[in-house]
Amino acid sequence: MLALLSPHDRPARARGERGKWTALALALFVNLLFVGVLIFSVSWQNRKPEAVTAELYAPPPRAPVIPAPQPRVEPRPQPELPPAPTPAPKPPEPVVEKPDTRAADIALKAKRDEERRQQEQATERERARREAEARREAEARQAEEKRQADIRERQARQIEAMRVQAEREAQMRTQAERELQMRAQAERESRMRAQAEQEARTRAEQAAAGAARNKAQLDWIDRIRSRIRGYINLPPDIPGNPEAIFDVVQLPTGEIIDVKLRKSSGVRAYDEAVQRAILKASPLPKPVPADLFQRNLELHFRPLDQ
Repeated sequence: MLALLSPHDRPARARGERGKWTALALALFVNLLFVGVLIFSVSWQNRKPEAVTAELYAPPPRAPVIPAPQPRVEPRPQPELPPAPTPAPKPPEPVVEKPDTRAADIALKAKRDEERRQQEQATERERARREAEARREAEARQAEEKRQADIRERQARQIEAMRVQAEREAQMRTQAERELQMRAQAERESRMRAQAEQEARTRAEQAAAGAARNKAQLDWIDRIRSRIRGYINLPPDIPGNPEAIFDVVQLPTGEIIDVKLRKSSGVRAYDEAVQRAILKASPLPKPVPADLFQRNLELHFRPLDQ
């Protein structure tokens, strides 16, 4: 049928469609207005009735009275009562016109579309809110990770600085200990050298003292022998230069208390002459110093030593 329409019928068709939509909008407006009036009338008719209260009182009981005989009275004619008022007629119920189904469907569809659009907008807003919240959480997480990384980096720098400081202090302690050990070694060596020098001096002094003592002792012995030789009468014809050794015991005063021949010279006359000379030389010379004194003396004599 669309193919059979002529070009002259197209504007009319367009005008008809615009009129249709205009009528549809007017019908929708009228239906909405009718629904509003209906809702207002129902709410007006459904007002709550005001409560009416009434109080009933019972008359107090009366004492029984004996009626006296009354004369007969003719009944009087009762006046006619006015007729009861007739109830007011009920107001006619408003006639509710049945709305157009198509307009209701269109309104329902428009309402559903609006609800769907609002739901989509709410969903979009919720999605945008969640995305914004996710972005904020991601930014907060990134900021926290960056802060933790900065903290770890600062801690690493501090640990490295502490390690370098500890190494420097360890090197300084090692250097100080090495210097202390070297100083202690030098002091030990100095003490050892001083001790060695002191010992050498002591030994030299002891040797010198010993040599001096030995020399003094030899001098004392030589003086003793010289004194004894002055009393020896050498026998004639002594062969060679034989040696006679005597053990002499003396007192600190030099007095001789005993003389013994330890080794004979082989010439008895020479041995007896020396023994007599030893006894005649008493008392013997005293040593200088006095601590060189010896109680027991070993004296050697030869004839040619005169």
